[in-house]
Amino acid sequence: MKPRSTRAPHPPARPAAPSRREFLLGSGAATASLLGLANGLLAQEATPPAAQETPPAPAPPPRPDPLLKIGVIGVGGMGKHHCERFLALHKESKENVRVVAVADVCKPRLDEAVELCAREQGENGQPFAVAGYRDYRELLRHPELNGVLIASPEHWHSQMAIEAIRAGKDVYVEKPMTLRLDQAFDLWREQRGSDRIVQIGTQYVMKPKYAEARRLIAEGAIGHPVASQTGYCRNSKAGEWNYYAIDERVQPGEALDWEAWCGPLGPQPFDTVVYHRWRRYKRWSTGIIGDLLVHQITPLVQAIGPGWPVRVSALGGHYVDKQMENHDQVHLIVQFEKEHTMEVLGSTCNALEVEEVVRGHKANLLLSGTGCELKPEPTYQDAVEAQSAKYEKVPDQDLLRLNWLQCMRTRAAPQSPVELSTQVMVIVDLATRALWEGGSWGFSPASLTAYRT
Repeated sequence: MKPRSTRAPHPPARPAAPSRREFLLGSGAATASLLGLANGLLAQEATPPAAQETPPAPAPPPRPDPLLKIGVIGVGGMGKHHCERFLALHKESKENVRVVAVADVCKPRLDEAVELCAREQGENGQPFAVAGYRDYRELLRHPELNGVLIASPEHWHSQMAIEAIRAGKDVYVEKPMTLRLDQAFDLWREQRGSDRIVQIGTQYVMKPKYAEARRLIAEGAIGHPVASQTGYCRNSKAGEWNYYAIDERVQPGEALDWEAWCGPLGPQPFDTVVYHRWRRYKRWSTGIIGDLLVHQITPLVQAIGPGWPVRVSALGGHYVDKQMENHDQVHLIVQFEKEHTMEVLGSTCNALEVEEVVRGHKANLLLSGTGCELKPEPTYQDAVEAQSAKYEKVPDQDLLRLNWLQCMRTRAAPQSPVELSTQVMVIVDLATRALWEGGSWGFSPASLTAYRT
């Protein structure tokens, strides 16, 4: 079955049009020193899609009050964890932030999140006032919110983020940024036509080793970066994402607005396994590629600066977890416009780590673990000096949250921006097409179109 097809936004006027084979994209601080080190991680410049003809009215900046008030949409596993960490950041005096509103179509999850946030933010035995909504649009109308964190299933990411921007809120949206590439362009256009801060939840960009790698590559220390390799591998006896327990209380009706959960993808027969473990199904998720591999690909693309992906090949299969619809083993090959090739291995049936390397024609960067080691090629060992840097493990996800809150105050560019994630979404979308439809897929940066090669 082919991925769902939707019409992509009109691309901007650019030079040369692609061949007839091309078609419009469719379906398919914690401490100040650590934040300072990560500040070098800015997204690569790329020409965005044209801004919408009538951009939304400029929204006011955050209130001068030092307290930031945020809402969280989707308070299941990841969303609830975000709530807990924002509460902890406040208690630890790392940020003056309060969770004042939450939203979820599942009443048990919503009630639990409201109770948690009210209890943990209360003072002198009195609970903190937290608004709970079954409809996220009601949350977006909350008059005091500075920002909104979106941790819904990925088929909702684009629409919720766009509506939050139009409501004048800064946004943190979980990875993958969107389910399909046309949605990524929609969100990119919306963000560029506004003054809103939009952070994407790919927290590995906060790891110091990538800042060091980016500095060395920019300085020419490894020569031309010709290739790289990375991966994200897991293993479990029960099967990936089956560790999400099924709550039998959650059935359509009072406990769950199933139609609202399906949302942009249209009505579907209720399936409790799909609801609780949607990452296993291709209609709702890109599986390993969007949920896991984006963590490794995003900071590597940011460090190397290879430009747009221009060709993606992917092979994979259901080698062990036969019940999962999405693949349990994938291997991607990505070519970029600035003459670089990246190999990416993803697995949920073998956990042996892939050595993370950036290969230059003069030297190599070894990035496994927390370090960044530069090793000269034998041909250039007299001209290039070996060097290495080791870093302590950092709370990268908290650092990304802190960076978002800091950017809400300063209006500086966030560390994991929409532009960077749009480049990554080209890889995600084209790899997904290759796995389900076969062949290799090309992408034209000039016209923002994809085609089978």
